Amino acid sequence: MHKISFPGLGIEEFSVNEVALDLGSVQIAWYAVFISIGILLAYFYAIWRGKRSEGFTEDDVINLILFVIPISIIGARLLYVTTAEGFFNGRDWTDIFKIWEGGLAIYGAIIFGAITIIVYAKVTKLNVVKLLDCFAPAVMIGQIIGRWGNFMNGEAYGYSANVERLPWRMVVDGQVTHPTFLYESIWNFIGFVILNIVYKKKKYDGQIFAYYAIWYGSGRALIELLRTDSLMGDFKLMSWFGVASVIIGIVVILLRRNKGKFEDAELNEYVSNRVVAEGENADTTSETLSEESENNGDNT
Repeated sequence: MHKISFPGLGIEEFSVNEVALDLGSVQIAWYAVFISIGILLAYFYAIWRGKRSEGFTEDDVINLILFVIPISIIGARLLYVTTAEGFFNGRDWTDIFKIWEGGLAIYGAIIFGAITIIVYAKVTKLNVVKLLDCFAPAVMIGQIIGRWGNFMNGEAYGYSANVERLPWRMVVDGQVTHPTFLYESIWNFIGFVILNIVYKKKKYDGQIFAYYAIWYGSGRALIELLRTDSLMGDFKLMSWFGVASVIIGIVVILLRRNKGKFEDAELNEYVSNRVVAEGENADTTSETLSEESENNGDNT
């Protein structure tokens, strides 16, 4: 149970319980509920976007999702337990599997998920960058909703000098903090809107994935600097992952933009050649018909 308030916004102290449903021997945490909702909505979005914008069948996307979801969760948990300070202090090794108690590192999910998409695309001969494009906004849905699981756990908040002067300051169990969970949720929501706007005028494959990597990476790198519960403490591991994400996004843009221009040039050349060829065929057909008409006239 955590005591939370937003005094600058006139929201007085209230309590949040980490447990959504207590069945005695089994407890379902709010964290698990929000993560599950995020995954479910991301699932439907990926199917819709894959069919609508990238030309995939529903089965193409569903079959991939069946691999991506469990492998991404494993990746998120592995990154967390291997980088969280003191995770194994006083714990049993079986605690590694208790993801319903919290403890997922999103970059672990992103890395393992991206690897899964790449391998799946190679095996099935699907376009890997198109898959990455349609899955990028879907991941953002999970991130937008998943952060509210952190809120229910009373975690993922931050601190800086003079934070007590902010009108949106959050007080958690008596400690004045930045609501960094909210910062990231809002940042991802804005990014999700932008990605869907860009999707309407997408110029090359890989553009959406690259924009996602830059948008999320830059936001996470900065927000993480405020966090007081960062993985690996002062090293701010997630900030470094964010910087790497931005660099990857920029590289993808440089590589794919030029490739897209080359592909457009090839397409235009192909279309032009087809038009010329069809024009020549039409002229040949016209000449043949004229000759046949003249021959018939002579025979008459």
